[in-house]
Amino acid sequence: MNDFGSTDVNTDRFLTATEAAELLKVSVADVHELINSGELQAFQVGSRGPWRIEHDILELFIAEQYEISRRSAMWNNSSLASANNITDF
Repeated sequence: MNDFGSTDVNTDRFLTATEAAELLKVSVADVHELINSGELQAFQVGSRGPWRIEHDILELFIAEQYEISRRSAMWNNSSLASANNITDF
């Protein structure tokens, strides 16, 4: 049964920009930048209302950031390995 009066960010379906910022350990302005750039999916309640981010969407965003970081590290390591091979000749 849902407790709609709950403010526990670990169980609520939707987060505010402030709650998302707290979880990501960034500023609210950073969260708004992510929303405005389309990197983080969110919706506005009403035409000028507050932003809401679905908890599952934030978790997906975090997983995607880990994957981007992993791929970047692999790319950087492979580039260094190739550069080292060239200088061995």
